Amino acid sequence: MPSPFLTPGSIAQANDVALLHLRRDQTIPTILRATDSEHDGYKEGKVSNTRFGSFPHSTLINQPWGSQIVASKVDTGSRGRKPSNKRKAEELEASATTTGAEDDSSSVKKPEAAASGFLHLTYPTPESWTLSLPHRTQVVYTPDYSYILHRLRARAGATVIEAGAGSGSFTHAAVRAVFNGYPNEESATKKRRLGKVCSFEFHEQRAGRVKEEISEHELDGLVEVTHRDVYEDGFLLGDPKTGRSPKASAIFLDLPAPWLALKHLVRKPASGIESPLDPSSTAYLCTFSPCLEQVERTVRLMRELGWLDITMVEVNHNRIEVKRERIGLDCEGVRGATVFPKSVDEALSKLLTDDERAKRLRQAHLEGTRVNPPSQEDIAGEPKDQSTPTYNLGRLVHRTESEIKTHTSYLVFAILPRDWSEEDEQKCRQKWPSDKVEEEPKKATKSRKQQKKEFKELRLQEQKEEQEEKEEQATENSEA
Repeated sequence: MPSPFLTPGSIAQANDVALLHLRRDQTIPTILRATDSEHDGYKEGKVSNTRFGSFPHSTLINQPWGSQIVASKVDTGSRGRKPSNKRKAEELEASATTTGAEDDSSSVKKPEAAASGFLHLTYPTPESWTLSLPHRTQVVYTPDYSYILHRLRARAGATVIEAGAGSGSFTHAAVRAVFNGYPNEESATKKRRLGKVCSFEFHEQRAGRVKEEISEHELDGLVEVTHRDVYEDGFLLGDPKTGRSPKASAIFLDLPAPWLALKHLVRKPASGIESPLDPSSTAYLCTFSPCLEQVERTVRLMRELGWLDITMVEVNHNRIEVKRERIGLDCEGVRGATVFPKSVDEALSKLLTDDERAKRLRQAHLEGTRVNPPSQEDIAGEPKDQSTPTYNLGRLVHRTESEIKTHTSYLVFAILPRDWSEEDEQKCRQKWPSDKVEEEPKKATKSRKQQKKEFKELRLQEQKEEQEEKEEQATENSEA
């Protein structure tokens, strides 16, 4: 079954992973199911309760992605209650006198729309999943993993090794970067390698939870999660000693001590087992470390093992918020505006208007008459400009967001060239011999327009030479 992370389609299907977008900084992940054993207390089936209302999944399934879904009226008092034994007996007696179709139609109550509340139904992406996933460890956020995948040359059909799966943020981003087909497709042949992510996790419970999420997200076959201590057992798939090599060309180490795992990332391991690296490709490595002491030890061992082009990068990501800011007494009732005098003249005008209005109130109180309510001009001091659109009113300002979901980390990148044997050198020389003489390229046929232009230039040159000869001859005759 296609994964909603890679090929979401146009409509939300049952058992798909969906994101319930409530507002910009709040998204709830869920699996769409009409009924669920954990939500037996609801007559409407499975329900997601949010601060903006309750949403039965029957109103979400078979809806286009991006749809705005209105909240429904749900009996929240029965939340979590399961039917009693007496009720089950009554249902069994009723089912004996009704058909299966009638029972299925009456098992789930049709939801009734609420007076307010809505959300947007969106399909999951690695970026949105990173912001909404359940945190089990520190998360690799989008600014970091986007740059990491770029430097690792993660392309369609490549194999990526990830050590330290954690919460699975980088796993989902990496599988999208290398995806070029599902394993059960007929197009997957020996000549066309399918992209794959081999993820290793030391913590058993976290590894089990990542496996469950990969299965729920329909990424089986594209991601292989292994519970293992890579410091001691390396990166082979299956048995640590006799397993098969993933033949990876990109490696990402999110480990407390990445230098302890580097001994396995060589072309010829000292233990004599097969190397996990692709022998026909250059290997690209990235380590993710929060401390410079970790970076120092990692770089020192990288140089000893033959890694080249070692560089360290720190990603500092800032998001700039751009909006229009409205200030003034005429902005009363406008959302997000600051109702405060924007100039001294406006403040004085407001004071004079209030003083004049107070005088009228005192005079009316003495005379026992009624004062008419103030007009909008009296309140604001001047009429509003109706010719300018609302979105162009105010001053354009920009500021950096105060809270950004990221953390300080040092990324160390390195390259390990492929082995180059004498046989490879001979094949290269046969294919691209150094003494090969290249044939002179054939001259391109000139167009008729180009020929006319060259003929005209040649004719002008001849006329110029004839004129110079005549002038020289005339000069010689005059001197004689």
